[in-house]
Amino acid sequence: MVVSDPTLEIESRLHDEGARYVIGCDEVGRGAIAGPVAVGMCVVDARVGPMPKGLRDSKLLAEKRRELLAPLAAAWALHSAVGLASADEVDRFGIIAALGLAGKRALTLLHQSGARVAESIVLLDGSHDWLTPALASRLSITTRVKADRDCASVAAASVVAKVHRDHLMIEAHAGSPGYGWASNKGYGSALHFAAIGELGASDFHRRTWLHAAAPVE
Repeated sequence: MVVSDPTLEIESRLHDEGARYVIGCDEVGRGAIAGPVAVGMCVVDARVGPMPKGLRDSKLLAEKRRELLAPLAAAWALHSAVGLASADEVDRFGIIAALGLAGKRALTLLHQSGARVAESIVLLDGSHDWLTPALASRLSITTRVKADRDCASVAAASVVAKVHRDHLMIEAHAGSPGYGWASNKGYGSALHFAAIGELGASDFHRRTWLHAAAPVE
């Protein structure tokens, strides 16, 4: 299957409709059984330059390629940020609310970096707006299925978030190597579940997910 590169077509349309800034937004780690959920955001305006060569949705890139592209994507955007919600917050509040928390934290980081968040429209991957319920002040948000594949700002956000979260999982692996987080990144592989059976669950696991999840072969 041939996959086309993302473009700035949707972002340009939003600029033409009056959006001064577009914030591409994507989540990473939603289906993991360990570690945080991460929400990446990348801000672009109508004058943004050509996207980094080879930029795609993080799921379509090999790990080494993502590592190379993440700093390029962050530098290409006017501002970028990654917000996190912990495994404990996923357990306590549920995944949708945790996504909202992570997104709100990413927006706070963008604001602190000087981004004009209130003058932006958020381009959110998917069909469900999980961000608005977490916000005290309403923002303009538009959802788009496969935005991480089709929209350059969202693809950039996915790569930045994926690499950031992967690094956290690799760091966690150093303290708890038995779970294999450096390779599985917290997702439920057969070896990961076998390790949980032998070692028990850690504080980094989403405990409410362990019985419901099935190993990924």
